Amino acid sequence: MATDYYGVLGLSQGATDSEIKKAYRRLARDLHPDVNPDAEAKDRFQEVSRAYEALTDPEKRRIVDLGGDPFDSGAGAGGGFGGAGFGGLGDIMDAFFGGAAARGPRSRTRAGRDALIPVELELDETVFGTTKEITVDTAVLCDGCAGAGTAPGTHAATCATCSGRGEVQSVQRGFLGQVVSSRPCPTCSGTGQVIPEPCPKCAGEGRVRARRTISVKVPAGVEDGMRIRLTGHGEVGPGGGPAGDLYVEVHEVPHPVFTRDGEDLHCRVTLPMTSAALGTTLSLRTLDGEEDLDIRPGTQSGSVLTLRAHGAPRLRATGRGNLVVHVEVQTPTKLDAEQEKLLRELAALRGEDQPESHREAQGGLFSRLFKER
Repeated sequence: MATDYYGVLGLSQGATDSEIKKAYRRLARDLHPDVNPDAEAKDRFQEVSRAYEALTDPEKRRIVDLGGDPFDSGAGAGGGFGGAGFGGLGDIMDAFFGGAAARGPRSRTRAGRDALIPVELELDETVFGTTKEITVDTAVLCDGCAGAGTAPGTHAATCATCSGRGEVQSVQRGFLGQVVSSRPCPTCSGTGQVIPEPCPKCAGEGRVRARRTISVKVPAGVEDGMRIRLTGHGEVGPGGGPAGDLYVEVHEVPHPVFTRDGEDLHCRVTLPMTSAALGTTLSLRTLDGEEDLDIRPGTQSGSVLTLRAHGAPRLRATGRGNLVVHVEVQTPTKLDAEQEKLLRELAALRGEDQPESHREAQGGLFSRLFKER
């Protein structure tokens, strides 16, 4: 699992840069080896320094916020704040006064950002899966310089301001006396190099924006709001850095007949009163085609019938959900003379022409109340 760098500093995710710096200062005063020689304090100081580095570097913090660990590749295992590059009391002063630890020039090449694009899918596409062609507009590697940012036939040069170190130092007096602080070189932005002749296509960025079409395979069983991850199809980073990921977010279009509840589909059918009383076979159109649905005699309004394995596939398991059919019995509102006569005869045959008899038949409290009147 990735280290909780916010927790190491006693903070919650979303802490501001000022809160991160204050938390680090408070812990560093107590834990720095020049102040506290205890071995456990030294280990704790390295842990705190590592967390500070992860949360003050915008790219590393983005990785932390996505649930990853920016040091997984091993780049920070021996350097950074936890290694030899952060060992003296003057380095703490850098953090206190706004400087940066002496870590040397940083690379011009940085990882790209992730991208998110929504895609609308019909119900049958989310149920059975499909392949969609989507158009995305993202930063891609510049084909004029292959990410170097330099014009053809030229190369990057060492920065004259910092002599390639990527940082400049300043001396100031603080509460502990004279303090030397470091900050990124303003000329080269801390990279130690400048580009005398930028690439005309990307203006030295190493990347350009382009529109392209990507084929996305949508697995069967996806639901509204789910995201499909396409590794390496996001934004190419500055200096031609590795591309981030592209997330395709599923937006399921409402269906005129079926509604979805996880793996199950739901629909409603309306039956004439006579069909519900006598029973019938209903031809029901499902996503799999026509299916016969048996309506038993005496079916009541509100009854629920189930067609098994006619729902959506289980995304991370086998089998499918069900199609749940909700029955509504329709009572006629207009009758001609012949129909009314037949219904009255039926009511008489069933003993239903006297409403009072229903109250007696129901029994219980309702019936007793009528008897007492």
